[in-house]
Amino acid sequence: MTTAAPHTRTASAAATVSPRARLVGRVVTGLVVAFLLFDAGIHLANIQPVRDSMAEYGFPDYAPYIMGVVMLACLALYLVPVTSILGAVLLTGYLGGAVACNILTEQPLLSTILSPVYVGIFVWGGLYLRDARVRAIMPLVRD
Repeated sequence: MTTAAPHTRTASAAATVSPRARLVGRVVTGLVVAFLLFDAGIHLANIQPVRDSMAEYGFPDYAPYIMGVVMLACLALYLVPVTSILGAVLLTGYLGGAVACNILTEQPLLSTILSPVYVGIFVWGGLYLRDARVRAIMPLVRD
């Protein structure tokens, strides 16, 4: 006795990316990457506001350099199509650490604690709009 499989939407049907969505995704990705490159740059340059923040959080003097390099590595993975999902996952982890640091230092909720969450939404939103694989993994439609 055989039973028919229930009708389900195929991954390719849910994962189609229109040219407009791909363009918007690339623009969003470009903006978030520019912001995160700036963040990595100021960590690597170890400017005074970064040093002040690191002291407030209790990080050692060398921490900004490590954070800048880690951010650049995550961005490199995020920008290469084959590794973009891995890059987004790693960026999510990095941004989660920023949320934790902001909570520990009792920063304001909407303006500071949730700022990395907002960035993460743009990281994944840009990737969702430009990458059919992400749409296949996380379809935002109901059957």
